[in-house]
Amino acid sequence: MKYFYAIVHKDEDSAFGVTFPDLPGCFSAADEIGEVLPNACDALALWFEDAAEVAPLPLDQIQALAADDLRDGAFIIA
Repeated sequence: MKYFYAIVHKDEDSAFGVTFPDLPGCFSAADEIGEVLPNACDALALWFEDAAEVAPLPLDQIQALAADDLRDGAFIIA
């Protein structure tokens, strides 16, 4: 099984935003924290309907790509 890492962003007075650093254009949002993972999974499924197979980046590369966001309070989910 492949695991893609997502960066979860949350600004005050906004929904949770989810981006996948290694999948350009793949993103989702959720109003509640409990909706973040299911919505992210839906976004992945939709993205791969029209995209070729991609190997996920390792966690350390995701952390490097998202270093600024992580410093600002974002977090990673798999």
